[in-house]
Amino acid sequence: MDDFNYHRPEKIEEAMFLYSNSDDPMYLSGGMTLIPTMKQRLASPELLIDIADIKDLQFINEETDRVIIGSGTSHYTVATSDIINQLIPSLANLAEGIGDPHVRNMGTIGGAISNNDPTADYPAACLSLDAKIKTNNRDIYANDFFTGLFETSLEENEIVTSVSFNVPKKSSYMKFPNPASRYAMAGVFISLFENKVNVSVTGASEDGVFRWKEMEETLANNFSVEEARKVKLSSEGVMSDIHADAKYRANLVDIMAIRAVENINE
Repeated sequence: MDDFNYHRPEKIEEAMFLYSNSDDPMYLSGGMTLIPTMKQRLASPELLIDIADIKDLQFINEETDRVIIGSGTSHYTVATSDIINQLIPSLANLAEGIGDPHVRNMGTIGGAISNNDPTADYPAACLSLDAKIKTNNRDIYANDFFTGLFETSLEENEIVTSVSFNVPKKSSYMKFPNPASRYAMAGVFISLFENKVNVSVTGASEDGVFRWKEMEETLANNFSVEEARKVKLSSEGVMSDIHADAKYRANLVDIMAIRAVENINE
């Protein structure tokens, strides 16, 4: 790891000032991805701005038909929140399935979605629950936020401050985790709303998280396991690596979708 300067501001404005006045800064929010990346010298920022002490980013609030989570909120806090367990239990279950206890206590929802790892869990929840991502500059809907592999629409010196999720009638997230990392080799988040069904997939596509339109249309007409079984994800554009080839991973997505529908229908 190369040498770097380190600051731990307590206000968003201070963090932004530090970023604007450095030649090569990076924000740190949990560091579950950034620190290992720096150890491998794949990233060498001049300045690390650790936003872990910014209390304004750590909260969980309930509003009309929505749950709003501060970007600095840990996975553990999401998993154990009474509000989330009552209103969107699938989101709490998702958070409980991330990594190990160290990752859940240190990692944050804002860091997870800003990194947009193609095998991460939260991006699937954001798409399926029609999330609105608030930054220090603007509001961005999830459909516009995730733009590709490890890519988002965040601009220079833009910080995610909160994520607002729609509360569905029912929802379920099912994933096949890598046994070592617990990252999703295939994960499907299904949300049932009054007039629509949202289905998102993580861990599979070469372009990152995506909405599975064909499954959405099928389940909107008939929300049943039998109908879900009829839809098969094409292996074209699906990731192939040492853990699973494209056909195997596409089949995992099919299975996770069926399990999610089964869980909602129980």
